Amino acid sequence: MAEVYMAGDVRNGTTFEMDGSVYKVVEFQHVKPGKGAAFVRTKLKNVITGAVLEKTFNPSEKLQGAEIEKKDMEYLYNDGELYYFMDNETYDQIPLNKNDLGDTLNYLKENMVVKILSFKGKVFSVEPPIFVELKITYTEPGFAGNTAGAGQTKPAELETGYKINVPLFVNTDDVIRIDTRTGEYMERI
Repeated sequence: MAEVYMAGDVRNGTTFEMDGSVYKVVEFQHVKPGKGAAFVRTKLKNVITGAVLEKTFNPSEKLQGAEIEKKDMEYLYNDGELYYFMDNETYDQIPLNKNDLGDTLNYLKENMVVKILSFKGKVFSVEPPIFVELKITYTEPGFAGNTAGAGQTKPAELETGYKINVPLFVNTDDVIRIDTRTGEYMERI
């Protein structure tokens, strides 16, 4: 059985059931006005429909946690329309469309293991690893003496088609590490 949360304890990523739907906390703020009772202001995303709403809660209000299934699955391939993932324990395959993948598409490459999140059998999110290593397929040439100093960057295209800003010393065919939480360059490998 899913746990029960007090609204005052919610954090980003907390999932709970409300009004027959499942919501994920995208943003939260504890507010203690000079007068009156404290409250929690939240921005919630419906994990099935993707709709976003803002709601305030009394900090002592109880929220029923949602049983979210997280399963490691390996990305196999896409056929132009659907992206196929395999459960490495059962070898079952599931097809997902672009909408199910969201930003994960920016980092997805064959044989990558991702977390598939579902609620009552309905996939609502695909989480890539926190750090991924991807090859740069094109960027303007760097030149000797350029360092990451002064925060100067240039655009680069990755093997997945995702565009990112990288330091001037990074070149085409370099492999870089990216933080998928922020979508930012971390280091050259």
